[in-house]
Amino acid sequence: MALMTYAQAAALALQHEMAADANVVVIGEDVGRGGIFGQYQGLQQRFGAQRVIDTPISEAAIMGAGVGMALAGLRPVVEMRVVDFALCGMDEIVNQAAKNRFMFGGQGRVPLVVRMPIGIWDASAAQHSQSLESWFAHLPGLVVVCPATPQDNYSLLRSALASGDPVVYMEHKTLWGLTGEVDQSHAVALGRANTLRAGADLTLVSWSKQLQACSSACEQLAKEGIAVELIDLRTLWPWDRDTVLQSCARTNRLLVVHEAVQVAGFGAEIAASAAEATGCKVKRLGAPRIPVGYAPVLEAQSRIGAEDVAAAVRAMLKSST
Repeated sequence: MALMTYAQAAALALQHEMAADANVVVIGEDVGRGGIFGQYQGLQQRFGAQRVIDTPISEAAIMGAGVGMALAGLRPVVEMRVVDFALCGMDEIVNQAAKNRFMFGGQGRVPLVVRMPIGIWDASAAQHSQSLESWFAHLPGLVVVCPATPQDNYSLLRSALASGDPVVYMEHKTLWGLTGEVDQSHAVALGRANTLRAGADLTLVSWSKQLQACSSACEQLAKEGIAVELIDLRTLWPWDRDTVLQSCARTNRLLVVHEAVQVAGFGAEIAASAAEATGCKVKRLGAPRIPVGYAPVLEAQSRIGAEDVAAAVRAMLKSST
């Protein structure tokens, strides 16, 4: 076990994969100097500029090149800097990477990982603070991953590179400095949730940075005698239906919390699936349908804090008594 940051864990995972497979390459803006968050630190110095490739500022060109590389037999990691910028490369993601295997009968595979940091980035306003994971979970052909801890960022990035399919890999913009222990021998399979806390009163499902608010809320609620089962989904597609639905069947209550706008967020898919399968009571908690503001007082309107989560849990329990 080693103590490292979320960014260092990702860089170490890439170092191991690049050392093991010469077909793993990195392409994107600023990757040569380590990336804007330090998630590629030291990789160009170790593997050279032909494998850690700096590009011009054109997300469509970067994404298109990555798809071409993957079809030609490489395993590229495509850096989009932040999810907000990835929108300039949507055609290559949606109509090329996601559909190639299907449209050509499996003759072509697109084994790439496209990194799209999500979430509110302090004082960065509406065009740099979005959580768009539900867009990509909606698209057949894509795997969608949202790691919340340094351990998961290490293990899931390695699993994403091994998957053989296009993976949209969504790290939160403000988790890069988060420190935690990382066991380099610990593997995490795609599509497997992590039950962080057991409880019999209510099932709480979340992912990415929002797990921090949920965990704090669970601690607060435990002091009130409320036992919440907290599940980190980790992979949004495929998502771990078995773990979530088994928990919902035990607790008969589900609250899904995400930083993304609540309207049409991925929480709706989880809530509907749980209601259909178990008949449990469901509730969603997400951001209002507004752009993220620049001023702190406006930005705060888009944040879901621990007290918001705790209040939603209390309301669900009160209404069902």
